[in-house]
Amino acid sequence: MTEASGASHVRLHRTYAGLPVLGGDLVVHRTADGAWNGASATFRSPISLDLTPAVSPATATATVLATTRGIAGLVPVTAPTLVVDAVTTRAASRSGTDATSPALAWDVLTAGTQADGTPSLRHTYVDAATGKVRLVDEEIHTADGVGSSLYSGRVPLSTVLNTDAYELRDLTRGGNYVGDVDNRTDDCLPILLPLCTSTAPGKTFTDADNDWGNGSVLDRQTVAVDAQYGAATTWDYFAKVHNRLGNANDGVGVYSRVHYGNNYANAFWNDNCRCMTFGDGDGKELGALVSLDIAGHEITHGLTSRTAALMNSGEAGGLNEATSDIFGTMIEFYARNSKDVGDYLVGEMPQRRTTPQAIRYMYRPSLDKSSPDCWSAKVQNLGVHDAAGIGNHFFYLLAEGSKAKSILGVEYRSPTCNDERLAGIGREKAAEIWYRALTLYFTSATDYFDARTATLKAAEDLHGPRSAEATAVAATWDAVNVVPSIRR
Repeated sequence: MTEASGASHVRLHRTYAGLPVLGGDLVVHRTADGAWNGASATFRSPISLDLTPAVSPATATATVLATTRGIAGLVPVTAPTLVVDAVTTRAASRSGTDATSPALAWDVLTAGTQADGTPSLRHTYVDAATGKVRLVDEEIHTADGVGSSLYSGRVPLSTVLNTDAYELRDLTRGGNYVGDVDNRTDDCLPILLPLCTSTAPGKTFTDADNDWGNGSVLDRQTVAVDAQYGAATTWDYFAKVHNRLGNANDGVGVYSRVHYGNNYANAFWNDNCRCMTFGDGDGKELGALVSLDIAGHEITHGLTSRTAALMNSGEAGGLNEATSDIFGTMIEFYARNSKDVGDYLVGEMPQRRTTPQAIRYMYRPSLDKSSPDCWSAKVQNLGVHDAAGIGNHFFYLLAEGSKAKSILGVEYRSPTCNDERLAGIGREKAAEIWYRALTLYFTSATDYFDARTATLKAAEDLHGPRSAEATAVAATWDAVNVVPSIRR
């Protein structure tokens, strides 16, 4: 490492008889003319020790597996290797313990999962003479960063510290990470259905000081902050509310791509890569589609594909979209973010007004001029986003009831299709019922009448056959005209 002045610093790693020496690394400092200018070292003494281990590698591995605590799914990764431990020796000397020389040790590398969900890849060093654990060194490092988002203000971020920079990768939530596709698009062939032969690669965002973005679209990191915050909040909601770790419940997070295309005013989920893609908006009416409810909406499509696998057409497609609207909304409420307050408006504009402009209105879907409030035989022939109106209206009425009300500064009025008055059971109970129906009872071609049966069964499972919640589910489906007697 050479400085502008010409002074240099050479980092070295020490070995003894070919074995790595833990704590044996040092840095030699030289002046601009190459003269000696000192050294930085942890261990300065000469080494002399017997290289014949008394403890076998199998015994060392067994010791690690038996004594390690707080790591789930602990397994050895490679066969143990011998090293010289000079770190424990130095620490013991400082504490007054009799430890006059380095020791031969087995390096046992294991993998698993830490208690908070962070992966574990750790080296446990077992004394090759006594069989006791000398030192534990965890390779996985996380950091607490912060970012200035476009829509949600200043938000916390979990990042990874690499050698020379922080990486926008969240190891505490399945490895969620964000890449910049630099306004490229996927290479797709317009046949009967788009066939993507390759996808636009994204370079993972890095930062020197772990403070990301500036709240403006002029900084390319800003929308990456929104995307990562959305992925993290979605992970937390499903993990803490529904005990689900990731879309497939396998502990694997998502990859988010931002800055897709030019003037691309949309966002989409691709289940093949488990990746989210966000456009920057059209530069006119729509900004970057990285708001919290949109991120939650799109990632929920991945969950749906791993559970009910609802088709993307007809009423099943409407239920698919409604499911994402429902949980995108629940995630927004869950976040309790003062800059992006929870509401029943999907993709609302950032300005807070009594009735903000939005892409969809769950409490009264017809406000978007194309979605129906009430079921009819025509729903089967609608586009899936319009057909979602029935599911969205059902969920709002089940959660909040039909009475006009104000929730966190937004006014709602949601008339029923049969003029009945509904009280609502609360959004947490409504979401719990919908989640159970989705994961246990919905199938790929479920329609709204099947959804009535499924959610009623879920309510009965959770609260009992004659419960107020089950009664409310039936009454709410009646209120959006999904009545068994009129099934086509």
